[in-house]
Amino acid sequence: MIVFLLKGIVRDRARSLLPFVTVILGVSITVFFYSYMQGALTETIDYSARFSTGHLKITTRGYEKEEALRPLDLAILNVSQMLSDLSAEYPNVIWDPRIQFGGIIDIPDSLGNTKAQGPISGIAADILPSGSGRRILNLENGIVRGRAPLHPDEILITERLADRLKVSIGDTATLVTTDMWGGIEFKNFIIVGTVNFGVDALDRQTLIADLSGVQGLLGLDDGATEIMGFFKDFVYRDDIARKIAQDFNKKHAGKDELSPYMRALSQQPGMEDYLSYVESWLWIFVALFIFVMSIVLWNAGLLGTLRRYYEIGVRLAMGEDKVHIYMTLIGESFLIGFWGSIIGTAIGIAISYYVQMHGINIGAFMKNSTMLLPYIVRARVTPGSFCIGFVPGLMAPLIGTALSGLAVFKRQTSNLIREFAE
Repeated sequence: MIVFLLKGIVRDRARSLLPFVTVILGVSITVFFYSYMQGALTETIDYSARFSTGHLKITTRGYEKEEALRPLDLAILNVSQMLSDLSAEYPNVIWDPRIQFGGIIDIPDSLGNTKAQGPISGIAADILPSGSGRRILNLENGIVRGRAPLHPDEILITERLADRLKVSIGDTATLVTTDMWGGIEFKNFIIVGTVNFGVDALDRQTLIADLSGVQGLLGLDDGATEIMGFFKDFVYRDDIARKIAQDFNKKHAGKDELSPYMRALSQQPGMEDYLSYVESWLWIFVALFIFVMSIVLWNAGLLGTLRRYYEIGVRLAMGEDKVHIYMTLIGESFLIGFWGSIIGTAIGIAISYYVQMHGINIGAFMKNSTMLLPYIVRARVTPGSFCIGFVPGLMAPLIGTALSGLAVFKRQTSNLIREFAE
């Protein structure tokens, strides 16, 4: 029977070409959209982890509640001891202490007067050659001019900030900020390089300093506002991260505001909602394609049923059961959907691989964005990319044919002779 249906589909292209092309186009777009969304999600998670959330993140309970304000007086103290304990308890995780701070960078002229100044968002991490922060922040690949810091009194600023302040490599910059007691502090640093992260939210006004060069300035000797944890292969695994966080919080069950508290990436403010939002929109998109393709194929099926009006009548006159005719129409649509899904998936995967290699520049849409999403977003082909297209590819033609094929049951065998005579 399958061979018989295949011969009918191949030989009578008028009834199969439009549904076949529709399935191929729909599946190709679905596969590409899915892969592109996976790439955007992966990039967002990666940048958020490296610069904001980590795969795991430890703060004090008080800091966690007021994190948007960056309250230095609620920072973690005795960081070196905590790092030693964490490395012993969770050896498969890289632990990186950070200080997130704000302030103003002041550029003096030759006479010591202010030449330019502007607000900055500071990140202090262990970025000297022996530290892990340099690799985590991907500084080596992001440097535009100059080099990475070698000493605690050296800093990096973003290329956009350097252009706005009109500074050069080797210039002195004065950091004006507040310490953990609220006092105003000043310290001179040497600008040794500029970086470009390719993310608007970071490239606007970020300053990167070594942790040891900032701790004393902020009154946080052996302190940090947060300790971030990263899986050694830098691949986030939510189930493992949540188990580690749960285990840590059981061991440190203190309720005072200076007690340490760990969260997984998906438990960070906004991240859980964002991940759910992206997944929801992905399936809404697939459902939309199923609906649109079903409408198109339903109409195509109605036209095909009208064109095959006499064929169905002959089959009924020869004694073929209506249910059998209906099921053969369903079988034809399944074969069209199956082979269309295979070809459409192959086309979608090919396009996705190209975009995975070259990316699409969305910088024009990311101006003034607070999302940690790079200007160039690449698709990401995953095992799901090879399967997702079969959902609309099979369901749409089956639904379309199931609806249009109901016309078979409206044919009356008592009217067949009169219809043929006409």
